[in-house]
Amino acid sequence: MTNKQHWEKVYTEKQPHEVSWTQEVPETSLAFIREFNLPKNANIIDIGGGDSKLVDFLLQEDFQDITVLDISAQALQRAQDRLGAQAGKVTWIVSDITDFKPSKRYDLWHDRATFHFLTSDQQIEKYLEIARLSVNGFLTIGTFSHDGPTKCSGLEIRQYNEEDLQERLSEGFTKIRCITEDHVTPFKTMQNFTFCSFKTKHN
Repeated sequence: MTNKQHWEKVYTEKQPHEVSWTQEVPETSLAFIREFNLPKNANIIDIGGGDSKLVDFLLQEDFQDITVLDISAQALQRAQDRLGAQAGKVTWIVSDITDFKPSKRYDLWHDRATFHFLTSDQQIEKYLEIARLSVNGFLTIGTFSHDGPTKCSGLEIRQYNEEDLQERLSEGFTKIRCITEDHVTPFKTMQNFTFCSFKTKHN
């Protein structure tokens, strides 16, 4: 089964309360984003956004140029169905992040729990190459920490701490700050995350 087939199956067969990554309010992501004091016309992309509610809150805060990218068309369709007419204000892109060919630069690149699914050095470098070419401002990234799970949705992941992420993104990005936090899943289990924010070095 390919990665795409895996995620289409997940989003076809499981509801939000049946997957560990669901958040009713993405508080940590929103807190990082608010710190950047972005203008309302900033170009924002949510990498691996799926049916996350981050886009709902960004629309509520009157951001006007939001893109959500995910490998699963089914995940994005769920988000569009939830948003109704509001979905027309968002750009939706179905793509594996390592195949993504951005058509513009982004003021903010947000990634909660996509990067850690890239387990080969080749995949990781491709992701970072795309980010370096397309981010013109800020990047925020959340991954499982060294105290977090070693798998998600049956797939192997890579764990990261603050030093790991800083080293990985040292070419092109300067760290702003990092935190660790426990995400409480819909099943009331804990998943420890590392979240970091960065800015592009040419800014």
